[in-house]
Amino acid sequence: MRHWGLRWRLEAQADTPIFAAFICVQREMLLRLLCEHFLVIDYAVLRKIDMAAEIRTSLAHFDQLITDVQEVPPVLSSFKTVCLLFILLLTGNGFLQAAPTLASVIKAEESDGKPPVLVDGGLLAALGAGMDEMQEKLGMSVHLLDAWRLRTDRAADEVGVLVEQVASHPSWSGVGDFLVLSAVWLAVFAAAVMGGRVLARHACNSRGLRPRPRVQTLTRYTLSYLLPALIALPLTLYASRMLQDSIGRSLALSLSYASSAGVFCAALVLSLSAMFYVGHKRRAVEIIRRYSLRPLFLIGFFAAFSDAMNSPQIARQIGGNIASCLSVLTGLLACAVFAFLAVKLRRPVAHLIRDRALAQRVGQPSLQESLRIFSVLWYWPILLMLLVSALGLLGVGEGSERTMRNALLTCALLIATVFMSTILHHGFHTEVKRSGAYKERLMTVLYALLRIALAVTFIELLAQIWGFSLLAFASDSNTGKVISDSLGHILLILLVTWLAWVVLDTAIQQALQPTTNRRGAREPSTRIKTILPLMRNAIKVILVVVCTITTMANLGVNVAPFLAGAGVIGLAIGFGSQQLVQDVITGLFIIIEDTISVGDWVVVDANHAGTVEGLTIRTLRLRDSRGFVHSVPFGQIKAVINHSRQFAYAFFSVQFTYATDIDQATVLIRDAGRQISDDPLLSLSLQGSLTVFGVDSMNLDGVTVTAQFRTMSGAQSTITRAFNDRLKKLVDKSDDVHFAQTYPQALLAPVGAVTQSAAPDGAPHRSTLLLTDMPPSSQ
Repeated sequence: MRHWGLRWRLEAQADTPIFAAFICVQREMLLRLLCEHFLVIDYAVLRKIDMAAEIRTSLAHFDQLITDVQEVPPVLSSFKTVCLLFILLLTGNGFLQAAPTLASVIKAEESDGKPPVLVDGGLLAALGAGMDEMQEKLGMSVHLLDAWRLRTDRAADEVGVLVEQVASHPSWSGVGDFLVLSAVWLAVFAAAVMGGRVLARHACNSRGLRPRPRVQTLTRYTLSYLLPALIALPLTLYASRMLQDSIGRSLALSLSYASSAGVFCAALVLSLSAMFYVGHKRRAVEIIRRYSLRPLFLIGFFAAFSDAMNSPQIARQIGGNIASCLSVLTGLLACAVFAFLAVKLRRPVAHLIRDRALAQRVGQPSLQESLRIFSVLWYWPILLMLLVSALGLLGVGEGSERTMRNALLTCALLIATVFMSTILHHGFHTEVKRSGAYKERLMTVLYALLRIALAVTFIELLAQIWGFSLLAFASDSNTGKVISDSLGHILLILLVTWLAWVVLDTAIQQALQPTTNRRGAREPSTRIKTILPLMRNAIKVILVVVCTITTMANLGVNVAPFLAGAGVIGLAIGFGSQQLVQDVITGLFIIIEDTISVGDWVVVDANHAGTVEGLTIRTLRLRDSRGFVHSVPFGQIKAVINHSRQFAYAFFSVQFTYATDIDQATVLIRDAGRQISDDPLLSLSLQGSLTVFGVDSMNLDGVTVTAQFRTMSGAQSTITRAFNDRLKKLVDKSDDVHFAQTYPQALLAPVGAVTQSAAPDGAPHRSTLLLTDMPPSSQ
């Protein structure tokens, strides 16, 4: 009665959405229980099976089924339980087809009164929402892993069967067949190699081949390896006809076939490499021979063994699943070794492709440029073909013929795109050489845009080759529209930012370049050299910050928290680093007012003086006369004495004795100044002739005469030293002019006026020295 009461309550609420949701949940739970415990089938596949019945019919027989399950034995009880759950599953689906699903109920209640939002969150959310749609369009199989899991399980079962057969019926005939055929192949191959080497030695010593080293190398590889590999396999096949069919015979033939293929592959490639052993290509050929021998053998061995495992005879003897797994595994190994070899030898092969004679390189620049670019990209088509082959081995794709055709079209498209890129590069490179600064930078931007357009075209054509279209996805689906709009906005932001940076950076670089006119090159001012690099860095930071914020906004990232956090951090920095702000503001005004420039000799305070080596936004870097570097914050600078602006004065103050003829001394001073003016090097630093002011002062030491030169800034010290040197030599030759000397002014006191202190017998007598500016000492 409890179950009938449940049935009545369910029937009473059958028309409500909550009841439909309950039935959905019940059905999903039962379905998952069947898949996990009783059925070997994927849950996602089972949910797509169409079943029709009435749930009321299952509820009517629910009690009877429970009773039957309780009365049967344990083994049948599990079977009854399975049947019960399966019937309930079948009957529940018919009612749920008419009732709303759980997802629709939840969606209807959540979106009540709200417009539906397809994608929210920018490009990242749009990409996430479009993954499923793109996966369906690409036709990717979600059951590939399940299929391979089933295949490996069956292969394991076949291995177990083989082991049981060998254990139950031990036989050494298969092992003997394997050893016999392996020995036959080794013996024939060894004998053929020895004979081929003898023949190659005699052939290379002949007159016709001695002056031809490349032909000798080709002959050695052909006679020593190619022919032995081709001879050993047919003889081994002929010997196998004498043996009965067995697993050992099949495996020996497969290994013989794979070994012959490996030797043939390695010998063929190495013999062909001998054709390039000339000139500067010899080093590349030697590298190829050194590193490619074993990989080439492994490539041929694995590829041939994979082909041998596809034989129906081998599949019948060792098992179809075992042969299939071995074929796929060795095929993947061959692809992996081939890819590794292509990547490792990309540089030697690239050298062989682009290395040509000088006359060919000069006479055909377009072809040389094409070869240069192809030498960089030659291994990418090979890697693409290997990837397609690996996917075909794994079972991705509907048909191998269609897959290979698409792969060939992809390689052709890639080569065509490379050559188009080469033509663009050559045309723009030639045009840019003849252009000015602005045109050169703008042509670089145009070249980059054309490269982007070429890449987009390549991607679209590649997508159409493989059965879908990015343009159709961007125009037909809402998700594609969101993605394309976001990408368009981001590309537009990057383009505008790039153009702004190109224009501003070019203007700054042009301003920093020396201007050339008829009189020669003119260097920019020190102020421009100081301000413009700081302005360039500030513009770069601003553009990067604005571009990053707008790009993040278009990606769907909420930038409001970042901006708020930046504002809070700015306030904290403003309050906590007032000295830093003061240094920055003071430095800006000093730079703008051109108070200090790089190269000036300045005195900041009593402890800091020297040549300005650098200006940052906060500090001033000086190097003093002893070579020490001083870093002075701008906030500590109260006054600046700049010795390097416009001009300076070399001031001379010369003191002569009272006995000197002043007129003659003035003549000597003018003669020294005339010598400096006539000097070819020192005259370049002068901005005028010597000015003699005359007698400036007189004191107890002598008469002071002053003069000065007007010089260029920074040259006053050099002129002063040269003037002193010449004046000293002129005064030394004159008898009427003498430099004054400063002596201490002292008076010798009379003997009787000074009271002598008592001295011991024999002590020397001392006189008293009285200075004019000191009172006599009282005893």
